[in-house]
Amino acid sequence: MKTDDDERSKEGSPEAASSVTPPAEYVKKARAYLRNGQRRQAYGVLLEACTLYPDHPVILSYCGWLQAVIDKKYKSGIFACRKAFVVFKSTNSHTMGVVYPILYLNLGRTFLAAGMKKEAVENFNKGLKHDRYHSELKKEMQLLGTRGKPPVPFLSRSNPLNKYIGKMLNTTSRSSRPKLGRNT
Repeated sequence: MKTDDDERSKEGSPEAASSVTPPAEYVKKARAYLRNGQRRQAYGVLLEACTLYPDHPVILSYCGWLQAVIDKKYKSGIFACRKAFVVFKSTNSHTMGVVYPILYLNLGRTFLAAGMKKEAVENFNKGLKHDRYHSELKKEMQLLGTRGKPPVPFLSRSNPLNKYIGKMLNTTSRSSRPKLGRNT
């Protein structure tokens, strides 16, 4: 039978130290939940990780984004994502090329959750400067879409003529597209 003394003697042993989950494992587990659309579960994993690793930039970044999305705490989510940039210190260009896109991705997603599309796009673009092939950043930009040129380019985009002509063109181009889905 094990006694309390046996347990205490194990606390300082290498076995006890190895039972602490490294930050990368938390991130890996959270990303697996995110891939399956389980944001709440991912958020729970990252909250646990934040208590153990409060200054880990990637954990902070994901935690900030999910805080904004799940808890609707936009300001503190943005703050956490920005704090991730402050605590991230690396001179290794490879590490920077991997971490910065993730930090910009999550900050951009946080801005999107807060309804700040312009700031989101700026951060997605900054992330793409570090890794132009980053699939998640490219996907976010694709989902946001790109604005076409105004129909009458010498008039401002907000000019009523541009708005009216643009709506007409958009309506006609949409109706001429083939319908996707079941044939009825």
